[in-house]
Amino acid sequence: QVQLAEFGGGSVQAGGSLKLSCAASGYTNKIFVMGWFRQAPGKEREAVAAIYYDNGREFYSDYVLGRFAISLNDAKNTLSLQMNSLKPEDTAMYYCAADFGPPYRDSWRVVNEYTAWGQGAQVTVSS
Repeated sequence: QVQLAEFGGGSVQAGGSLKLSCAASGYTNKIFVMGWFRQAPGKEREAVAAIYYDNGREFYSDYVLGRFAISLNDAKNTLSLQMNSLKPEDTAMYYCAADFGPPYRDSWRVVNEYTAWGQGAQVTVSS
């Protein structure tokens, strides 16, 4: 099993920056992909960014491309999301997640591919 715990987040004005981190513990060597998702009230959970555990390949959804950056530390036990130029529409609960299966095309976007989830961290962006 893998346990995930997010920290960071908070409130910021539009145009500001925040950083989220996610500490992973347990059988992290079984992970293929780690991702960040978000869910705003009344909306479905959506993919934000992901990174392959073996080669560090990064993926971003169009709405955060160029503003957010995902990273994994050398020990591969801390996932981060640097969020710049934040917009009010970025307001949501953000979750880190781990996928234990070999990835396929666009699988990083699929919520059901991830079977380990953190508890979430709130990000609020005011205009």
